[in-house]
Amino acid sequence: MKYYNINDQSEKVSLREAVLKSSPNISGLYMPERIPQLPDAFFKELPVLRLQEIAVESSKAMFGDDVPTSELERIVSNALNFDIPLRQLDENLFVLELFHGPTMAFKDVGARFMAGLFEYFLQRDVVVLVATSGDTGSAVANAFYNRKGVRVVILYPSGRVSEFQEKQITTMGGNITALEVDGDFDDCQRLVKQAFSDADINSRITLTSANSINFARLFPQSFYYLYAVGQLWRQPDCFHGARPVAISVPSGNFGNLTAGLIAKRMGLSVSTFIVANNLNHSVADYLNEGHFEPRPTQHTITNAMDVGNPSNFARILDLYKHSHRDIASDIKGYWFTDVQTCEALSELQKKFGYQADPHGAVAYLALKNFMEEYPENRPKRDKPAGIFLETAHPAKFSDSVEMATGKKAQIPADMKVLMGLYKKSIKISNNLEDLKKHIFHM
Repeated sequence: MKYYNINDQSEKVSLREAVLKSSPNISGLYMPERIPQLPDAFFKELPVLRLQEIAVESSKAMFGDDVPTSELERIVSNALNFDIPLRQLDENLFVLELFHGPTMAFKDVGARFMAGLFEYFLQRDVVVLVATSGDTGSAVANAFYNRKGVRVVILYPSGRVSEFQEKQITTMGGNITALEVDGDFDDCQRLVKQAFSDADINSRITLTSANSINFARLFPQSFYYLYAVGQLWRQPDCFHGARPVAISVPSGNFGNLTAGLIAKRMGLSVSTFIVANNLNHSVADYLNEGHFEPRPTQHTITNAMDVGNPSNFARILDLYKHSHRDIASDIKGYWFTDVQTCEALSELQKKFGYQADPHGAVAYLALKNFMEEYPENRPKRDKPAGIFLETAHPAKFSDSVEMATGKKAQIPADMKVLMGLYKKSIKISNNLEDLKKHIFHM
């Protein structure tokens, strides 16, 4: 399998280069030259397959001979040592809990798998440079902590991540350096892109990224879409596609949704994906109006979704050959304010006894809006079973959760310990020259 630059399809690289290089030097993102189909036998067994089995089989299909099966089994065993349960809230409503990993966020899946691939491919020291709006930074720090030959530099927007997220990013030390950027997430992401294009940096160090711009971070997220539908098919009235499935994805930089679309291309039966945006709704607007216009980032209580110009939307356009008609037939888009998000947190608590985090609440709202388009008298077999993604533990956003619901989020013991640790970060401007000083003098 080769991986091409979506901005220049004549540029093709191996899996190893796509993983370690992360993205092309000038511009673009890597995508596989084909999306392999998983066999019918795989989907017949899907309801009884464990998450780890799904991960190994889908990775074998995607990577072919580039990674031996024994290595994939080792990587998966180390990376996915936690469950991702699908919980039923009512007859048609399910939530996929993606926060049972070590940093209590969905980014653990991709970051830990990617760290394993790095370990397999790495032949010389590298610097992992990553921008985060919250959960990516902590997942990458945890996944790469004390791995030989890897230094990690995390850029995060000052004052725009939750206190717990900041503690996760800034308290590890060792081979992890946290840079607190005077700006928003788009500024952090711009600095990363500029660094990758800077000849001086690339002549002096080997630079890579662990954002979802790296296909090795993005692709493993497809595993839990397969696992979610497998769990859903254990329901008697949903078995093996007896009902359509709609999945609502809280969306920021759009790596999560892209992974779901890859799972669909590999053969997963999902009738509709739903984009759940906050006030940063350029993609929801594109879906509804046919025009994409990046905008300055607006700060919200769903900070991981505060992205005005999402990088991975370019991958979605490439996947669908820039056809708005085809994209809009598979994906629906909705956006919501902070007030609506708080109302959804309260509704989930009161109606279902379920405590969500704000990002999951936005996904719930988008799914609810989509499901309301189906008349109540429609036969059940024609009405989708709806899944929304709960991407972080509610305790990571305890202030917002308590404000909206009147109930405190239950704080895990590990989190209490973390909050008592000392923050170690370096404040920098949103200027590339400032970043370079810290990359070269660590």
